[in-house]
Order: sequence, then C-alpha cells, then structure tokens
Amino acid sequence: MVQLLGLTILSAFITAILLVPFIDFLYRIKFQRQNQTTKDAFNKRTPIFDKFNAWKVGTPVGGGLLIIVVVTVLTLWADGLLGVNIEPWTLTVILIGFVGFGALGFYDDIKKLSGGKNSFFGLRLRHKFIIQWILALIIALILYTQLGYSFIFIRGIGLVALGILSVPLAAFVIVAFANAANITDGLDGLASGLFLICLVAFLGITSSQIDQSLGIFVAILMGAVGSFLYFNIYKARLWLGDVGSMSLGATLAIIGLLTGKTLALAVIGGVFVLEIGSSLLQMLSKKFRGKKLFPASPFHLLLQYKGWDEPKIVMRAWLLGFFFAVLGLYIALVR
Repeated sequence: MVQLLGLTILSAFITAILLVPFIDFLYRIKFQRQNQTTKDAFNKRTPIFDKFNAWKVGTPVGGGLLIIVVVTVLTLWADGLLGVNIEPWTLTVILIGFVGFGALGFYDDIKKLSGGKNSFFGLRLRHKFIIQWILALIIALILYTQLGYSFIFIRGIGLVALGILSVPLAAFVIVAFANAANITDGLDGLASGLFLICLVAFLGITSSQIDQSLGIFVAILMGAVGSFLYFNIYKARLWLGDVGSMSLGATLAIIGLLTGKTLALAVIGGVFVLEIGSSLLQMLSKKFRGKKLFPASPFHLLLQYKGWDEPKIVMRAWLLGFFFAVLGLYIALVR
C-alpha cells in the first residue's frame, strides 16, 4: 500500500507540473468551446443546457488527453519496477479501454470544436455507438478467454458463474459507464470529483485482494485525476472533454470488472448510474411518448433548472458519491 500511495503522489506531482503549460498550449491552438449552442442525441438544440453554460465559452477542452498520456507512460514505467508485474492481458484490456475510448472521445471533441465542417468527421451517432460496442466486446472477450472472468460476485451467495453470458454483460457495463461519465461531465468538477471518489474505493478493494497489480494503475490514475480536479473545480480553467470522460468512464467499468465486483461497481458509481438513467428515461419518453418526462435531463441539469447553484449541485453530488462508495465497499468486502 505504501508503494501504491507513493505512485499516487508521483502521478499527482507530474500531472500538476504539466497542467499549466498544457492549458496554455490549448489556448494557443484554440482548443476551446467556440459557441453557445449544443445539440442532443436527436440533433436538436438544447436551450436549457445552453442557458446555464453559455458563460463557459472559451474554456479549454481536452484535459483528459493529458491524463491519458501521463497515466499510460507512468503505468508502463512502473510495471515491473515495484516487483509486482501487471499481468499482460490485464494491462492490455486496461489500455484498450483507456486509450481506445479516449481516442473516440477525442474525435468527438475535435468534431465539436471544428463545427463538423471537415469531411473527415462523417461518423454519425450510431456509428460511434457501434465503435464503442466493438471496443467493449474486444475487452469483454479478452476478459473471458484470457483472464477467465466469467462470474459475478453477489454478497451472501458468492461467485455466480455466467459462462459466455459474461461477454455481453461486460461489454454492456463498459459502454454504459463510458456514456454515463460523458453525460455526467456537464458541471465544473462534477465528473472528475466523482471519479476520484470511485478510484479511492477501488484502491481499497484492490488492496484487499491477493493480486494487487491492478492497484498500480488505480493509484497512478487517482493521482492524475486529483491534480486535474484542482483546475476543474468551479470556475473551471480546464474541462475533461469527451476524450477524458469517455476514457475514464470505460476504465472505471474495466477496473470494476477486473476486481470481479460488478454489483459493487454499480453502487460505487451510483451517481453515474443516476445520471445516465435520467437521460435514458428522458430519451425513451421523447421517442415513444412524444414529450419530455422531466423538464430537463440529466439529473444535474434538472437541479439547475429547479434553481440550484452549480457549486451546490457538485458538492452534494460528491457527498452522495461518497456514501455510494462506502456502501459499495461494504458490498464488495463483506462476505
């Protein structure tokens, strides 16, 4: 545990040093939100979101890119250095999710910032969704065929074998969390603060298991996200962007799957589940009922619509995330 905490401190220190010049670099290349209008999954305007976020135009996007680079380099450097080698296939699935979903999110960021004028940006929503599923299925197949993850832990029962059904379940969890994180990243510090809480919980879980190699990655990622959060809290100097939110969301799901604590993952990431659940219900209501179920979605936007200030929503979401994390740890550790 001491070595893992040392890696967290090292990662936080390196990320903190690089963040200011990285922010300056994003300003120089104008990698910033350029307009006050956004569109939803149905390619329709989102006036409620724009009303509360118009003042954020000009804030640099893409902080997740620095997190991906720093964490990937440090993980590869630390692998083997501490005498606890990360199992090759474990490292493979982590990096496929971490870098692969990050690349897809980076594509989205460039498309948004360019206005989609370049012909290169021809992928539609369904195409990107298919790519997400392809990446997730590759990861799920490796988990099943190479690492033997074909079970789910249920408190009070123990390990329940799922067989080949574990593949679509794992893929669904990865895709769901990638999109849940993307949806949650709408307020300054909201998603990154919740990620940090979840990572602390999973560091506790990995430390309690015999194979602690996964803890190396979790510890490094925790440090990088912590330093990023300093610049992401209200009023943010830098946003995760889709490159960060999709990457971290998918990676959180993979960490949960690798620990064998899928149900605990759903609880520890309970706020992310709440956010995507509210958005999904809203989308289904629009599609099948022709009208909204809520005045606004996801849940954090509904609270803004009701008159809650942004910092109040974020801090109370962190508090809720803390209680979810404690409950998830209880589920994961008590047999």
